[in-house]
Amino acid sequence: MREIASKGQLRLAYLRWAVVTVPFILLLGFTSARLVPSGAQNRWYKSLLLPDNMPPEWAFPVAWTVIYVLLGLALAMIINARGSTLRGPALVLFAVQMAVNLAWTPVFFGMHQVMTALILLGTLGVLVFATILLFGRIRTGAALLLLPYLAWVGYAGFLLYQINQLNPNAGSLVSAGGSEQIQVDNETMSVDGNDSGTGNDAE
Repeated sequence: MREIASKGQLRLAYLRWAVVTVPFILLLGFTSARLVPSGAQNRWYKSLLLPDNMPPEWAFPVAWTVIYVLLGLALAMIINARGSTLRGPALVLFAVQMAVNLAWTPVFFGMHQVMTALILLGTLGVLVFATILLFGRIRTGAALLLLPYLAWVGYAGFLLYQINQLNPNAGSLVSAGGSEQIQVDNETMSVDGNDSGTGNDAE
């Protein structure tokens, strides 16, 4: 005879999943952010004209940390909904939107492709909205946890659109690693020049 799990058992199973999914999503997000320098540490980004309504730099890691925690909690709810036939498709859709999310930082801060990053954000917004709808058919709470995510993606898209308008040639402002290479080359030329001069004096 099959036993029905109690509310306490279901809650405990959810917490066990959340202990795994929350750190996992945080790790994915922070790993993506570390692939290339971002914010004030990125020379190319510092050369861009930014809109007046741009939030302070500290707001972005704070917002994304909260969002990734909510994503992990929502994911745990869906994984724990074993009786739902929509569980599999929902997890696949979640993985797809997460892949697009993680690709954004390398595209924008690493490749300096503002328009491509804007398209990615638009695609991400559609995927997140679809994920919310599907999650809502399984667990209402999981869908509600994703609403701040959708709002932030929309706001980020608005900011990025303004950045694209203010910087029509953003991709050509600074080549990847260009500033650092120029500095190294100058130092090398200076050292070579001194060595050469010393050799001539000796002769």
